[in-house]
Amino acid sequence: MSDTTQTRICLGAFAGAHGVRGEAKVKCFTEDPSNIAAYGPVETEDGKRQFTLTVIRNLKADFVLVRAPEIHSREDAEILKGARFYVDRDKLPAPDEDEFYLNDLVGLEAVDEEGAPLGAVNAVYNFGAGDVIELMGIPGLNGMRLVRFTKENVPSVDVTGGKITVRRAAVVVDEGVAPEAGEDGG
Repeated sequence: MSDTTQTRICLGAFAGAHGVRGEAKVKCFTEDPSNIAAYGPVETEDGKRQFTLTVIRNLKADFVLVRAPEIHSREDAEILKGARFYVDRDKLPAPDEDEFYLNDLVGLEAVDEEGAPLGAVNAVYNFGAGDVIELMGIPGLNGMRLVRFTKENVPSVDVTGGKITVRRAAVVVDEGVAPEAGEDGG
């Protein structure tokens, strides 16, 4: 079952400096990039730094240009490159009935179309070409497998029930074949 009481959600990451006055480019993980500053101050993963972001303008795709009084110079902004920032989950709106936050997937049991176990969701990533889920503990397989998080590969998500359905064919192994249903992990 997923722990939907996680205290913080990652909203984005600093992507570098812009200009000479401490403005920063930000890669947004929010549905609407301009909402990156809508939930109050953000903090770094370690919680040691907080930033009160103001969106200056949208850039390309999922990027915005921001300023924050805590970032004083171009050098300050450049040092932050790659740093992810978070807000408390309770600052975000509750998802609609058929919606969820990607963090809600972590910990869910994965099953195939017939209900056979396919491990559990260990993490959700986005390397730039769309969301990917990491499955661990797949019966009969060592290590982890990455599966593109698309409706075709993951036809059903039941956060409340603690399960996602993953097409067995999407869980590709080294030999290019999917694990057999009912393998016992031996």
